[in-house]
Amino acid sequence: MKFIDEARIEVHAGSGGKGSASFRREKFVPFGGPDGGDGGRGGSIHVEADCNLNTLVDYRFQRIFKAKNGEPGRGADCNGRGADDVILRVPVGTVISDLNTGEVIADLAAHEQRALIAKGGRGGLGNLNFKSSTNRAPRQFTPGEPGESKELHLELKVLADVGLLGMPNAGKSTFIRAVSAARPKVADYPFTTLHPNLGVVRVDDNRSFVIADVPGLIEGAAEGAGLGHQFLKHLQRTHLLLHLVDMAPFDESADPIAEAKAIVNELKKYDQSLFDKPRWLVLNKSDLLEPGEAKKRASAIIKGLRWKGPHFLISAMKSEGCRDLVFAIMDHLDTARIDAAKKAAAKDA
Repeated sequence: MKFIDEARIEVHAGSGGKGSASFRREKFVPFGGPDGGDGGRGGSIHVEADCNLNTLVDYRFQRIFKAKNGEPGRGADCNGRGADDVILRVPVGTVISDLNTGEVIADLAAHEQRALIAKGGRGGLGNLNFKSSTNRAPRQFTPGEPGESKELHLELKVLADVGLLGMPNAGKSTFIRAVSAARPKVADYPFTTLHPNLGVVRVDDNRSFVIADVPGLIEGAAEGAGLGHQFLKHLQRTHLLLHLVDMAPFDESADPIAEAKAIVNELKKYDQSLFDKPRWLVLNKSDLLEPGEAKKRASAIIKGLRWKGPHFLISAMKSEGCRDLVFAIMDHLDTARIDAAKKAAAKDA
């Protein structure tokens, strides 16, 4: 299935049915009076998050969604039938905004979370509603209200606790294969990853987290170079970023320090809040170097980047050092969740 993370659609809610102007006519009832019923409500359009979906491909080709109109009122005090609502199912993490104003209408971050995006029109009033002591035979009725129509932009931002950053061929896909059951494509050429991959990392029976692998970044990504800029938004919901650096590039002229700095600059250009997220340095492919050379090169990279945060030396291919990194990530996420719960409790108090 092709990964689609953006779509544009039109939604048209149903209009309300018009009210009825009718009079009761029965034998031996010469002055039956008004009995026109109200019109039915037009159908509304809702969106609902579904954890079983992971792409917006359903909205790639069908882009117009309409709800039915309400039925008109009838005589004998019969109200028109209301139209059924339309429910559009989208992946968890979908953000829905108005295409014309840019206003965010809904941010669906939980399974079965639902939002109203186009309200159906109310039904019109029948002439029975206008009966009074001075107006015993009203012929007034009202038409139904029109339903809302909108042009919407759907944008999927995957939900993950940890995001992977790095140049193409830094070993991100190999790392996610080493720590989870996800099996993204791995090859010895750049841009092997063409869409985000999610993997669930299970630390023990009761603790786990989700990790996201996005296409590699290159310099100029914030301006549209390469593929990674299209998927940087998928890292905006993460709590921690792992910056993977290839310590042993095939191209001897490549400078891991310069490449790592370029990635950091692209983050800052794209989104300051993404740049401000906690970020750990992961030095990968230590298996391609002698132990002493690997430590020496890791120290040089850390010094060249002036890195003061957490850093790890691993080999994703041989799963060396991955276990310690996974446990450190889990501890960090547990602490972050506890702090967030305390802040929320203090705010409510």
